[in-house]
Amino acid sequence: RPRSRPRPRSRPRPRSRPRLRLSRIFVERPLYNEFVAELAPRVGELVVGDPNDPVTNLGPLVSQEHRAKVEGYITIAKEEGGVVLTGGERPAGLPEGGAYLRPTLIEGLSPVTSRAATEEIFGPVATIHPFDTEDEVVGYANGVEYGLCASVWTSNLDRAHRVSSALDVGMVWVNTWLHRDLRTPFGGVKASGVGREGGWYSLEFFSETKNVCIALGLDSQPKPRMPGHAEGW
Repeated sequence: RPRSRPRPRSRPRPRSRPRLRLSRIFVERPLYNEFVAELAPRVGELVVGDPNDPVTNLGPLVSQEHRAKVEGYITIAKEEGGVVLTGGERPAGLPEGGAYLRPTLIEGLSPVTSRAATEEIFGPVATIHPFDTEDEVVGYANGVEYGLCASVWTSNLDRAHRVSSALDVGMVWVNTWLHRDLRTPFGGVKASGVGREGGWYSLEFFSETKNVCIALGLDSQPKPRMPGHAEGW
């Protein structure tokens, strides 16, 4: 179950773009309206600005071209019937050379057919959706081609284990987010990557294993065999 008081948090280094990001939020329907009423104003309070300013929560995107791509997805969301609860525009009073964009929260989209809710945007945009059953929300989560990470919030330990196992992702956090020991495996499934990094996994991931077979004498040469024959020729 999601917490009753959502707390959006920024990365400690606002100049760097994280490799993973919360992009879809699923909330049990009885809690949905209260959750959205708490979350939207908090997202709107996040400070967009100079990454060197300690009060900044969110710096610029990597380029003007990428900002245009993210804004394009916001336009698509509106065309798909989505409602922008907060953000979605360029903040005023900041240098024009910076690709700044306010963090955006959108509701009213289909978690199955909406492009804005199922494709990777790589920007400060999140969609939020209600759900009724556990199987339903697991289906929504797994129904995309990506599978890097997920976060499950619940007070039920059995549900935590059950849902974590059912999610088709490389990493699951339970009642936390981005809490990671660098020795643990990092990586995704499906279109979110192959292999794992972190700790001993990194040694294998960044190594090229080579098999070299050397025949030391004629007697060591393998004898070809015909199918169905116990002995060689």
